Amino acid sequence: MTSKMYTGAVIGVDGMLVEAEVDISPGMPQFDIVGLPDSSIKEAKERVRSAIKNSGVVFPNGKITVNLAPAYIRKEGSSFDLPIACGILTCSYILPEAASEVFIAGELALDGRLRPVNGILPMTLCARDRGLKQILVPAENAEEAALVKEIDVIPVNSLTDICGHFRQDKIPPYKPAEKPAGAYVSQGIDFSDVKGQEHIKRALEIAAAGKHNILMIGPPGSGKTMMAKRLVTVLPDLTSEESFEVTKVYSVAGQLKDRRSLVTERPFRAPHHTISYAALVGGGKYPMPGEISLADKGVLFMDELPEFQKSVLEVLRQPLEDKSINIARASANITYPADFMLVVSLNPCPCGYYGDNDKCKCPPKEIKKYLGRISGPLLDRIDIQVEARRVNYEELEGGSTGEKSETIKKRIKKALEIQRHRYKNDKITYNSELTVPLTEKYCRLDAQSNALLGKAFEALGLSARGYHKIIMVARTIADIAGSENILISHIAEALQLRSLDRKFRL
Repeated sequence: MTSKMYTGAVIGVDGMLVEAEVDISPGMPQFDIVGLPDSSIKEAKERVRSAIKNSGVVFPNGKITVNLAPAYIRKEGSSFDLPIACGILTCSYILPEAASEVFIAGELALDGRLRPVNGILPMTLCARDRGLKQILVPAENAEEAALVKEIDVIPVNSLTDICGHFRQDKIPPYKPAEKPAGAYVSQGIDFSDVKGQEHIKRALEIAAAGKHNILMIGPPGSGKTMMAKRLVTVLPDLTSEESFEVTKVYSVAGQLKDRRSLVTERPFRAPHHTISYAALVGGGKYPMPGEISLADKGVLFMDELPEFQKSVLEVLRQPLEDKSINIARASANITYPADFMLVVSLNPCPCGYYGDNDKCKCPPKEIKKYLGRISGPLLDRIDIQVEARRVNYEELEGGSTGEKSETIKKRIKKALEIQRHRYKNDKITYNSELTVPLTEKYCRLDAQSNALLGKAFEALGLSARGYHKIIMVARTIADIAGSENILISHIAEALQLRSLDRKFRL
């Protein structure tokens, strides 16, 4: 007899429907799995055999063949354990044929219990889109699956529960508790904690309002990392579509907190400078999302930028432009989202105290070599470049606090609303996403602004990309000010936000 179970595979961050076909025929006992399975699926034979026996069911004798269709797509992971076991039980008349009408996924323990698996959210979305009305998942995955409406989620704890569900003891669909859609949970951090550095706070506000990439250069202890961590407290809340996209990435990567929640906070990722190429962009034998994808819709913070490997830094150039990363392997060609805001910091020299003659003894050649680890093309893609100075004693001892994150966030929200209204017909949201034609359409400059920008272009040796970046930043400054037109003061401030061009010439 043959049976067919619906299950799923994850390709990138999207689910794909897979049919687990099971055939049991007379012959010498044999258990084969075909359909491009990886080693974890091949090992499912022993897990399935033990789980069925330890659930009080006689494992069938004969030749068992399992085909995971479509056979041209490589399958990986332990989520196929449960559909394979259910297919065998259906062929053995333990489960009714109705079991083949639902979507099933889960990993089996040797005693028949179910363990949670990664990627349940994209699988559930796939099941719903293919018209299936019910999905059986491990109880620990139920809340994640229940994020998808219009499909009943049946939480199961063991293979025995499934047998009971299809016979007489129906398990009711999972009903998630109502949770308020959340803004960022600050966990006690706020921009008001930062004393001094008002020009850096202003630069970060501009960066957040237009989703501009930003670089901070300054000595150790000037507050660069402290301010970067507080940037997420002023970013606009995730929309429902953005929350689902981020949650899918974290589901595939197995990084959902307790496998139970929709991600409602913008991600903040801060990889160490020893990170490998594959860990940053994603990859491996069977590609998984990297840090740039885990930072999707949020912030990727790279501290001590020159300490990163040059090959790791250069790979950022393509995702910064395309907002996605394509990973090509012999088994698959996978695209992960990478729509992040890049925030980087670095010291101005190897010792960090450039400009302080009492502390810095770095020769000019070493300083140039240190800063030269960052390529011009990468710097060109960083819209804002500001210098963080030492905070003096009066600023620290004075006890005065700056603006709270909530106040800054309100201004950023207003600027974003202006951008959304302006670009409602252009398929973009932020000023940083402006193309050259759209820049010419929405960022017209008067004669004075053009003259100032022309002089700066020659004096600073700007590239064409750098020229457009300054105009984009000026457009954001104008939006924060509520100005319809870009004024010369906005261009002047945008030019001031190019420290590496003005002072630290590489």
